[in-house]
Amino acid sequence: MATNPASFAPGRGLLLSPSRGIHTFAMRFPIDALYLDANQLVIHIEENLRPWRIAPIKLAAVQVLELPAGTIRASQTAVGDLIDISNAA
Repeated sequence: MATNPASFAPGRGLLLSPSRGIHTFAMRFPIDALYLDANQLVIHIEENLRPWRIAPIKLAAVQVLELPAGTIRASQTAVGDLIDISNAA
């Protein structure tokens, strides 16, 4: 995982699967998070989740995509959007 915002670059993310919720314990910077169902539809959004916080648990979620802070606003992602995830190394 990235240890500073510069190493968590735009266009990158961390997909946690399976996951129904996240925390930011020991994080050093805020993140955005998309909770996804089995079809990769956005069912919940957390923007600018600051360090040392616990985000809600969503029982319908099967994955959580952690993104650099500001990504959700910049991309105008909303609940109900379908997310296409590619694994670019």
